Amino acid sequence: MTTSLAADDLVRPVPFLASVMQIEPQWIDYNGHLNMAYYNVMFDRAIDELWLKLGIGPAYMKARNGSTFTAECHVRYIREINLGDPVQVSVLLVEADEKRLHTFEELRHATEGWLSATSENMTIHIDMSARKTAPFPPDIRARIDALANAHRTIARPEGIGRKVAMPSK
Repeated sequence: MTTSLAADDLVRPVPFLASVMQIEPQWIDYNGHLNMAYYNVMFDRAIDELWLKLGIGPAYMKARNGSTFTAECHVRYIREINLGDPVQVSVLLVEADEKRLHTFEELRHATEGWLSATSENMTIHIDMSARKTAPFPPDIRARIDALANAHRTIARPEGIGRKVAMPSK
């Protein structure tokens, strides 16, 4: 696996598309649809794919003792996903700074294209020796900045920045 953004064609003004995933039978709950916890599993798998491309996956943790933790997450469940449905997650890097990554993911039916759920996240970079937030190393920050710059040109999807609240009357 390469971490070269040019080789991966990652730095384009389109969200990152993760691999197509299938709903697993054990993920279906007593309501006959995907249990809410497994939406997060699929969002997390998609983020892991993007982190590999950025060079901040498991090898980064092992070699450089750095990792990322999710600090905040807001999931919206829009349409049911069922057993047998192929799904794909897109990831938009909304913003980044020296220690944080703000992402917005959309989970869609992979063949029909309809939106099932979204997840907005704040991820922090961690120095695993101290287990505290720390700046990304310069080479990693350059990759992140390149992706963030490409993603700044993308129209922002509906739902970014939403909060949990009762509808206003």
